[in-house]
Amino acid sequence: MVALLGACALAETPAQSPTGADSAAIERDGLRQLLTIRRVYVDRLTGGETAAQMRDILISALDGAKLFVLTETQERADFILRGAAEDLVFTEEHSSSDGINVRANVGTGRTTSKSTGQNAGVGFGDNESDRSTDRRHEATASVRLVNQAGDVVWSTTQESLGAKFRGASSDVADKITAKLKEDFERARKLGR
Repeated sequence: MVALLGACALAETPAQSPTGADSAAIERDGLRQLLTIRRVYVDRLTGGETAAQMRDILISALDGAKLFVLTETQERADFILRGAAEDLVFTEEHSSSDGINVRANVGTGRTTSKSTGQNAGVGFGDNESDRSTDRRHEATASVRLVNQAGDVVWSTTQESLGAKFRGASSDVADKITAKLKEDFERARKLGR
């Protein structure tokens, strides 16, 4: 009975979050697993209508990095790249309006057999309005590398409003590839 109560008490204690040393060990383990990657399948990305297009752009960017072999057959892969992506084109509208108006009237009037009256009036007005529209392009992707056991060994989220000489989707794919190359290099340094 005492053992059962002790087991129940242990089950009720909240899970401890990893300490700094534990999280560093988890990161090192994930980096080391990057070096074991031989073949990757890029799964369909969830998201809007442009997710399939983003997948193709990402495959092209990863293939150019030559970090591992990309395969179209999921069963042959030792790791799977999964995630979500969105590429939006939208219009932002901005409008403003300013105005200054001044009015003044002075009047005097008398009604008798002789009618006299004085009136004065001043008016001044200035109104200005401005309206502009900006076409925006924004892409976002969040991806992760998952091993055959289902463990996430690497992940990143990247976004872009477009680069000088390429669109937002291409820029996001290049940022993901650059981050992966950077982490591969960190893993190689750990292995030494």
